[in-house]
Amino acid sequence: MTRFLVVPQWQGSPAPRAMLLTEGASAIAGDLPSARTTVLEVPLEAGDAEGTGVHRLSSLRRTRELIEEAITAHAEPTLVVGGDCGVSVAAVAALPGALHDVAIVWFDAHPDLHTPESSASGAYAGMALRALLGHDSFPIDGPSGITPERTVLVGARSEDDAESAYLATSGIVRLEDVDDAHALAAAVAATGASRVYVHIDVDVLDPSELAGVSSAVPFGLRTADVVGAVRALREQLPLAGATIAGFAPRSPGDAVQDLGAILRLIGALA
Repeated sequence: MTRFLVVPQWQGSPAPRAMLLTEGASAIAGDLPSARTTVLEVPLEAGDAEGTGVHRLSSLRRTRELIEEAITAHAEPTLVVGGDCGVSVAAVAALPGALHDVAIVWFDAHPDLHTPESSASGAYAGMALRALLGHDSFPIDGPSGITPERTVLVGARSEDDAESAYLATSGIVRLEDVDDAHALAAAVAATGASRVYVHIDVDVLDPSELAGVSSAVPFGLRTADVVGAVRALREQLPLAGATIAGFAPRSPGDAVQDLGAILRLIGALA
């Protein structure tokens, strides 16, 4: 049975109104089963970069420790509710066993493939997938065993030059969409993985489907297509864990309007 871990981390976001991510996490938490839900107390302070290229690093490190402690305390798969995309790095690192059999599916309008050197913002959320794949300059170590060849990037449509250059040679599999519900399952099966971690930044959805994101990008995916693809994937491989991230509603009313789509995604993952 799936457990839920709510992590209202905002310190990894590049958005001017990053604190809206805490409101989004709280809104989702209100619709989760309380007996199976843990809400982490994320540090209130912004944190310090500690001389690195990662802004608010000290707070991000502390939250990572809390995430790993919470996930390893239970044997059941955990669905992490962010907060920013950086929460997935700790969640994958906390998975049991060696990770050489794990595929990563990364639904996101942005690839999140920057390094501290290439990032203009210094925001860890924009480096999250690259941190999972490993890079010597990261002051927060990613988990060992995750490779580009077992990574499927879905729905990315806004990327910077440094990310495009990395994608061109990395071996990451890209899917522009999931109109064919079985295309994702086939792509993951081709990696040879025996379990899968699914990360969904809700900005992968088209703005007409969900408005509450920090940086909306047009021509996104339909909620129904993402739900169908995730369900088809789960019929083929066990889910090691999952993340829903990036929900930043501007008001309680906006949150209510968007929660239908988010709960459909959670239903497919849980």
